[in-house]
Amino acid sequence: MRLPAGIAVAGGWIAAAAGPAALTAALVAAGGARTRDYVFLYLALVAVLGVLRGPWPAVAAAAVSFLLVDFFFVPPFDTLTIADEQDVVNLLAFAATAVGVGLLASQRRRALLQAESLASNLRQTNAELARLNKEQAAAAQAALTVARSQEQIRALQEVDRARRELLANVSHELRTPLATILTESTSPLAQGEAPGEAGRRLRAIAGEAHRLKALVDDMLDLAVIEAGTLELRLEPVRLADAVQAAVDRMHGSSPAREVRWDQAAAGVDVLADWSRLLQVLDNLLANADRFGPPATPIEVGVAPDGPGLVAVRVRDHGPGVAPDVRPRLFERFAHGPAGDGIAQAAGTGLGLAIVRGLVEAHAGSVELEETGGAGASFRFTLPVAEEGP
Repeated sequence: MRLPAGIAVAGGWIAAAAGPAALTAALVAAGGARTRDYVFLYLALVAVLGVLRGPWPAVAAAAVSFLLVDFFFVPPFDTLTIADEQDVVNLLAFAATAVGVGLLASQRRRALLQAESLASNLRQTNAELARLNKEQAAAAQAALTVARSQEQIRALQEVDRARRELLANVSHELRTPLATILTESTSPLAQGEAPGEAGRRLRAIAGEAHRLKALVDDMLDLAVIEAGTLELRLEPVRLADAVQAAVDRMHGSSPAREVRWDQAAAGVDVLADWSRLLQVLDNLLANADRFGPPATPIEVGVAPDGPGLVAVRVRDHGPGVAPDVRPRLFERFAHGPAGDGIAQAAGTGLGLAIVRGLVEAHAGSVELEETGGAGASFRFTLPVAEEGP
C-alpha cells in the first residue's frame, strides 16, 4: 500500500536524521569504533536511503553522518574540531563518497520507479488492447448479425411481395369463372327451369359460388390495402344513412335480428368513402350477427371522440373473444379454437383485417373494447366532416 505523498516526504527526512543517529548510538554503545570500517555502515545507510527515499534525503543523511563521525570518532572527541590534516582528508573523502553513493542509489531508485511505471502502463495498455479487441470482435459479430438479418428481411419482403402479387392475380382471375358460375346457376332458378333435384343442386352451387366470390373479393380488397394502392372518394357522409343502409342489408340475410341504434346520435356528417364505410359496417354487423345468440340484439352506438372525431361502437351479446386471440384479432385469417366466439366477418378470416385497413385509410383507428361481460364490442373512429362556409 502506497503512503500519501506528504507522509512519504516527511518520513524520508526523518529517516535521514534518525538513521545516522541510531547507527552512531549503536557504535558508541558498542565501545566506540576501533577501526575505520564503520564508514561502510554509514555508506550503506546512505545508499539505502537513496534507494528508498530519493537523492535529497540521501545527501542529508551523508551530511549528518559526516558531522556525527567528526564529533564522536575523530580526535579530539566530542567536538567538531579536527586536529589531524589526514582526518580532514578522510572526512572529506567520506563525505564525497557518501554523497556519491546516495546520488547513485537515488538514480537506481528513479530507474526502478520508471520501470514500474512503464510496466504499469504496459499492463494498462495490454488490458485496453484486449478490451478493444473484444469490442471489435463483438462489433464485427453484431455487424454480421445485422447484415444477415437485413438479408433475411429483404428475402421475406420479396417473398411477401410475390405472395401478394400471386394472391391478387389469382383472385382477379377467379372473378370471371365465378361470375359465369353464378349466372348459369341462378338463371334457371329465376326462370323456374330447374325443378326438383336439379333445382336443389343449382341452389347449392349458387350458394357455394357466392361464398367463394365473397372470399375472392375480400382477398382482392386486402391485397389492395396492403399494397398501399387503396383509392378513396372522400366526401361528407351522413353517418345515420350509412348505418341504416348497413342494417337494411344485414336484414336481407337475417331479417329477425334486432339492431338497436340512436338515429339522432348518428346524425353527424363524417368524411368518408360511402362504399368503403358501408363495407366496414357490413363486416362488423355480420360478425355480431354471426356470433350473437338469435334472441339478442346488436347495439350500434355513436358518440363524439375528442376534437374532430366521432366513435362508432358495434356490440353483440355472444361469447366474446378469447384472451389468447385478442393480440392477433385484426390479422389475416385469425381464428380461434371452436367455441371461442372469435369475431370474423362471413367466416373468411379476412373481415377484421379489412376493417382495420379501411378505417386506418380514413385516418381513424379500430379496437376491441373491454365490455366487462359477455359479448364483443368493436369501436372505430372517423374524422368529422368540416362544415361549409
